[in-house]
Amino acid sequence: MAKKIVKVAVTGAAGQIGYSLLFRIASGEMLGKDTEVHLSLLEVEPALPALAGVKMELEDCAFPLLKEITTTSDPEVAFKDIDWALLVGAAPRKAGMERGDLLKINGNIFVGQGKALDKVANENCKVLVVGNPCNTNSLIAKSSCKRLNPKNFFAMTMLDQRRAYSQLAEKAGVQTTDVKNVAIWGNHSATQYPDFFNATINGKPATEVITDHEWLKGGFLTTVQQRGAAIIKARGLSSAASAANAAIETVKNIVNVTPEGEYFSVAVESDGSYGIPAGMIFGFPIKSDGNSWEIVQGIELNEFSKEKIAVTLKELLEEKEAVQDML
Repeated sequence: MAKKIVKVAVTGAAGQIGYSLLFRIASGEMLGKDTEVHLSLLEVEPALPALAGVKMELEDCAFPLLKEITTTSDPEVAFKDIDWALLVGAAPRKAGMERGDLLKINGNIFVGQGKALDKVANENCKVLVVGNPCNTNSLIAKSSCKRLNPKNFFAMTMLDQRRAYSQLAEKAGVQTTDVKNVAIWGNHSATQYPDFFNATINGKPATEVITDHEWLKGGFLTTVQQRGAAIIKARGLSSAASAANAAIETVKNIVNVTPEGEYFSVAVESDGSYGIPAGMIFGFPIKSDGNSWEIVQGIELNEFSKEKIAVTLKELLEEKEAVQDML
């Protein structure tokens, strides 16, 4: 039986996240062992020699599912007829850098990439933005790309979900696989809200398993919210391998059926659910049937949760206002 062929573009492909990501895509981990992959790798001109080295390493792995590699500095070449775009390339956040700085530096990149996607991508192409500030960068790309379905634009909050799973599992003395349904509401930033009230541990409410509610409302939230900054402080560089892992897991969750009673976290275009203004790229609990996704409805939010969600919404509205001229 002929295998399915999927063309995947990765921007910033010679960077640290890209380097951690590409080999796992090529091995079939992201899209499955029944899918052949064509990689289309985009880099800025000065990084093309490094990208040539990455291409050589990919070739040297002789992955059975990797059928073609394109390298380029031209977005229209990279995005031609692609099925998935993983927009990783962006100026990294450095110690002491404000998110507003990143907005100004990266905004124009995502305008250009959105226009290129609009012009040449497969009409069913899906776009996952990893480069920060990813919610607003996704909003900019979506606004610049009128031809693709707005539902096909995503921003990554899976890294935050994974961080939350790890923290809850360690506190409860269980495995990370025992933790389910931590929705990351809002922005992939220090204002995000990891919703522990609706999380479960071995099928029980997390707030019953972990009775230290002061920790849940304090240390847990701040650890997850500020984990990226802590990693920068520790290693002098932003998250790379964990970010790449989260990108892989996000795509897997989108293209596979969500188990009954579960959901996963990704930022998507709001339809007005939970009072979030329509059109915003906002982190929600999501479920997929393998072809399309929907925001999970009916999740109860107490006053604590509503207050936290209001804070992250405020930040996203401020970011939107800051890039209004790009939308």
